[in-house]
Amino acid sequence: MKDYYEILGVSRDATESEIKTAYRFLAKKYHPDLNPGDKEAEQRFKEINEAYEVLSDSDKRRRYDTFGHAGVNGQGGYSQDFGGFGDIFDDIFDIFSGGFTQTSSKRRGPVRGADLRYNLDLEFMEAVFGAEKEIQIRKTEQCETCSGTGVKPGSSKETCSKCHGTGEVRYVQQSPFGRFVRVATCDQCNGTGEVIKEKCTVCSGTGKEIKNKKIKVKIPAGVDTGSIISIHGEGEMGDRGGPPGDLYIYINVKEHEFFKRQGNDIYLTVPISFVDAALGVEIDVPTLDGMSKYNIPEGTQTGTRFRLKNKGVPNVRGVGRGDLYFNVEVQVPKKLNEKQKQLLREFAKESGEHHKEGKKGFFDKMRDAFGN
Repeated sequence: MKDYYEILGVSRDATESEIKTAYRFLAKKYHPDLNPGDKEAEQRFKEINEAYEVLSDSDKRRRYDTFGHAGVNGQGGYSQDFGGFGDIFDDIFDIFSGGFTQTSSKRRGPVRGADLRYNLDLEFMEAVFGAEKEIQIRKTEQCETCSGTGVKPGSSKETCSKCHGTGEVRYVQQSPFGRFVRVATCDQCNGTGEVIKEKCTVCSGTGKEIKNKKIKVKIPAGVDTGSIISIHGEGEMGDRGGPPGDLYIYINVKEHEFFKRQGNDIYLTVPISFVDAALGVEIDVPTLDGMSKYNIPEGTQTGTRFRLKNKGVPNVRGVGRGDLYFNVEVQVPKKLNEKQKQLLREFAKESGEHHKEGKKGFFDKMRDAFGN
């Protein structure tokens, strides 16, 4: 069974806002009405709803974090009710509405603008400590020439002569069962009740312009690959007075040359000489904040792991930091002069590492075991 956090593409310490943002984006993308006949999209949509139903509820999320799927057995699941998700599916139904009386008024009313996505690459340290970045996006905004009306300056809109300003037209048909009245959106004014005789020459009557816009984005400390930052109102312009959509910034963090990140913890390998490993030494350990002193005890073996508490990545929620772990890698010299070799031979002799009569070493025992 898939991990709910993985399904929504968020980290395990994601905020409620980040979870909802990810859900809104995925629910729109995989909704069955937008992917007719696509069984894979339908299954994905079910998984997204199940994951959100658990992670959006603080009690269910706590049980899931503690016990996994067993902690929410019977709690999640695909629901046909869609209660509480109206704001998301209203956007979808706008696409498919048309022809029916009950949707005509909605079609003529304000429509929220589409959301935008921007992929932002960050340097490792920018993600760790936060940064302010300036990005540039192309988006629709209100036409400056006509102030969003779509009308040529000096002219004005006129009442539609076909629907007389109602935005709807009625078609009457006779049938063996009597008269049948069908109400549809007016095709002359597209349901607005108004027509433009002289359109704005800049936006061609749409009331919108495509512009390049620079936006400053504040990156909080502790973000990681997969984090999502939402900026309200920086999406596409809405229609007929509707609010603009939102801008969702998806974070990708570049790898560091030395540091490896797992959650909020940092991992590092530090080389030391075999003399320092044997005798013990105080070394300078690279950390995210600079060099830090650490005493390596004598007799340290290669691969030994040490911990520097609170030297990891700041929590994106602003409380606490992770730890830094470094492994010692004992460096063995590749080239020795004769004097160095002789000193090592004497060291081996003094420490009893050479073969003695009546005492078998490791390789002697191996030869006995395999009969060689």
